[in-house]
Amino acid sequence: MKRREFITLLGGAAAVWPIAARAQQGERMRRIGVLTPFAANDAEGQARLTAFAQGLQHSGWIVGQNIRIEYRWGDGRADTMRKYAAELVALAPDVMLASSSAAVAPLLEATRTVPIVFAGIGDPVAAGYVESQARPGGNATGFTVYEYSIGGKWLELLKEVAPRVTRIAVLRDSTVAAGPGQFGAVQALAPSVGVDLRPIDVRDAGEIERAVTAFAESPNGGLVVFGSPGATIHRDLIIMLAAKHRLPAVYSARYFATVGGLVSYGPDFLDQHRRAAGYVDRILKGEKPSDLPVQAPTKFELVINLKTAKALGLELPPSLLARADEVIE
Repeated sequence: MKRREFITLLGGAAAVWPIAARAQQGERMRRIGVLTPFAANDAEGQARLTAFAQGLQHSGWIVGQNIRIEYRWGDGRADTMRKYAAELVALAPDVMLASSSAAVAPLLEATRTVPIVFAGIGDPVAAGYVESQARPGGNATGFTVYEYSIGGKWLELLKEVAPRVTRIAVLRDSTVAAGPGQFGAVQALAPSVGVDLRPIDVRDAGEIERAVTAFAESPNGGLVVFGSPGATIHRDLIIMLAAKHRLPAVYSARYFATVGGLVSYGPDFLDQHRRAAGYVDRILKGEKPSDLPVQAPTKFELVINLKTAKALGLELPPSLLARADEVIE
């Protein structure tokens, strides 16, 4: 989607949907708050919230007729996200969307009464966002992105595309609740595929560059990039460093591969946000978050960037290319 089309649909950063028409007589205008760690000009953030808005429209919620949406775009910093979360709660929305763990945590700090639907969350139980996936119990519910075992899948993929790799830097956000479980899955598999692991935190751009540069000084290295708000925000830097140091890398989502990442495997984040719109619809119609079970992803994508593979001198197995949902040439 082009930026102009997105602005037409969403109404710009940290802004209120324009009221294009009066609400139908007898129908109350409902208010939805949306918090995202993405910057307003981030293409992935735009795509996710466009999918959410389209999902609402599919359920009959028309901006300017029966809903208005308050957006707050962040920068991934905890203090910024807390500020915007407080602003949204003060507006007394009927329900809020939290796009990623970087958004749901500050929203739950700000309110335990306003309904929250989250999308793109690793482990909401471990994080304390819900009591259980079957019975969330509080004011939040939504959609998870993957189980811990996917970490092993990323490791296997890296060895499949680059068999000579014996050292792997795992780029992760140590503050994300799902991180230890995912790293544990990778650690358990590492000896059987003959690799040593080194964790690198992705919260700070300077630290990412220093750590990856130091890691690349020894041969036979590769990267596995866990899904997290930090990895998403710093994705251009991570992909640049992988190319600069000729490090084969596996990423957690399609939007890494489409901008130069070698291979990605993970859930369809746009589908997550469309499904989140369905939960928002149900809450606006009277259901409670505590009664709506947390749902796992239903769509996963394997994306291969053949141009990047050629630049790294990698000859990918035909069987891998045949399994791919998308091959970028």
